[in-house]
Amino acid sequence: MAILIATVVIAAIGLLIGYGLVEAGKKFHVDTDERVSQVRELLPGNNCGACGFAGCDAVAEAIVSGAADVNACPVNSAENQNKIGWIMGQTAEAPKKRTAFVHCTGDCSHTKLKFNYVGIEDCRAAVGAGLSPWSCDYGCIGLGSCAKVCQYGAISVQDGVAVVDSKKCIGCGMCAKACPKGLIEVMVDGNKYAVRCTNHDRGADVMKVCDAGCIGCTLCTKQCEVQAIAMDANLARINKELCVGCGKCAEKCPKKVITHI
Repeated sequence: MAILIATVVIAAIGLLIGYGLVEAGKKFHVDTDERVSQVRELLPGNNCGACGFAGCDAVAEAIVSGAADVNACPVNSAENQNKIGWIMGQTAEAPKKRTAFVHCTGDCSHTKLKFNYVGIEDCRAAVGAGLSPWSCDYGCIGLGSCAKVCQYGAISVQDGVAVVDSKKCIGCGMCAKACPKGLIEVMVDGNKYAVRCTNHDRGADVMKVCDAGCIGCTLCTKQCEVQAIAMDANLARINKELCVGCGKCAEKCPKKVITHI
């Protein structure tokens, strides 16, 4: 009898819990737009972050909600972008290609080693320990933290400095996040120019540590007809919104530190 009573009680409790879960499910049910799953199926599934969102699920929801354009995924095929546009009732324009740009050109032929680094092959670890092996404290550490996080093999360390292969780069920004010195910037690929240096010291001091750095001579600012270049504490800065890509600044730069994106 005791076993029978216990069985009945447990069964009754189970029924009550089940009923409660069903009612809670009805009360807190949130209708989901079926277009989210449709859009998600048309995304590559890399979860690379090139779109600026946490992953493909997040950008699919953003597209459907209107928080992102139908072409928000820069690595998606044109065919799938058009299909997403059809689902959303919009025309999908080709996204602008984004490319990582390294603001340093101080490889081992232009700068010198202060000491031989022995430790974890990670730029963040070296910087965290206050160990910058190259003479320029502003420059690339060259231990390849950026290359290790790139899923597409678009960035590598050559002669002690990070170099981007623009043909492989999708502009996901993972390398930029991994660089402890903030030397990598993701830019819209196009007819624009940028400065491959971040050294704010005076020209003479720059030359002591790197003969490829910006010396703050201001020749570039004098050449720009649209005032897209200004000096920021001895360092030339190019306003990408104003730059028209004429290239006159790069032609006059004596250190050839201004290059095409």
